[in-house]
Amino acid sequence: MTMILPFISLYIETFGNFSDSYVQSWSGWIFGITFVTAFIFSPIWGRIGDKYGRKKILIISASGLGLSVLMMGFATSVMDLFILRLIMGVFTGFIPTSQAFIATQTPKSIAGKVLGTLQTGSITGALAGPLLGGALADIFGYATTFKWTSITLFLSALIVVFGIKEILVRFEDDEEHTNYSSKQVLMHIVRQPVLLIVMLISMLVQIAHFSIQPILSLYVADIHGPASIALFSGMAFSAAGLGNLLMAKQWGKIGDRVGYVKIMIVLLFMAGIVYFPGAFVTNIWQLIVLRFLLGISIGGIIPVRIAYIRQAAPLSMQGEVLGYNTSLRFLGNVIGPALGGMLAGFYGFSAVFFVTSALLVVSGVIMVVTWFRHEYEGKYQHAFSSHRS
Repeated sequence: MTMILPFISLYIETFGNFSDSYVQSWSGWIFGITFVTAFIFSPIWGRIGDKYGRKKILIISASGLGLSVLMMGFATSVMDLFILRLIMGVFTGFIPTSQAFIATQTPKSIAGKVLGTLQTGSITGALAGPLLGGALADIFGYATTFKWTSITLFLSALIVVFGIKEILVRFEDDEEHTNYSSKQVLMHIVRQPVLLIVMLISMLVQIAHFSIQPILSLYVADIHGPASIALFSGMAFSAAGLGNLLMAKQWGKIGDRVGYVKIMIVLLFMAGIVYFPGAFVTNIWQLIVLRFLLGISIGGIIPVRIAYIRQAAPLSMQGEVLGYNTSLRFLGNVIGPALGGMLAGFYGFSAVFFVTSALLVVSGVIMVVTWFRHEYEGKYQHAFSSHRS
């Protein structure tokens, strides 16, 4: 999927003679509209997966994505691309469904490590995709690259059909086996403040992560020039993927040992600090280094967040809880590109980095306060009372 990300904004420019602000704004909307429909459908797919199994959902998702991306290669206008990206959102759930699939069959004590391994696989694709897509786009053109990307997605569906066997889960206790209504699932989330905030921060992190993505290729062109622009945009995208690849599994293992929320807090502050200097880069290599450091910090948030949800939600509702978490992530994916596009259009590229950095730091502060009040403080007082008695 990441093969097409570096040049969506460049593809828009091929449809007509548009102003810079028009391209920046529409880049944000076209990038983000996929996640509007994904926001609506994720809990539905999650609930269906809890009830009927997740293999079927993975096949439907990969096939739908493949068809949508194939048709993008034949788009002739900005509106064509916008509508196809909207339709694609119905099927954008392959990775979250994979997370739910693996989480439900993994012991809680090693969930962070296993989900970190899954994240490593996902990010290997995110790392190779922009480089491969950028190179193909420079050689064959943007439309052809969409068609090549669709082949890899159809191949994913075939691998699931013939290569995966879904194992029935044995529930550990009656609570794990209960059939929960959607209202009960929502009440379970609301009654656990730390779980609720972890899920809301899923949205804030995605806003931060996606604010720069639809305009990143334009920023690369601004600081580097037009030479081999798709390839260098791919390198900027992939740098974050490389940092993520190197550290995702390690962060998951550390989270298993010291606690998922503690690691999440550290990573939020790290990501906020690393994002800020992106506003001041003067050449492409400075940007690539910062993107690499961002990948190291922000990439670990995903496995530790999913592992925490695995701990905090009974097994038979995990698919739906992860579906709501995915919906919030997709809502962030809608807001982020639109926000980034508007900030860049009105105030310049630097404003995107300033706002994003502040958002990540604020997320870290919210997580610290919530965790201290509802989890750490309660455990500390309980331990103190036990010691006195």
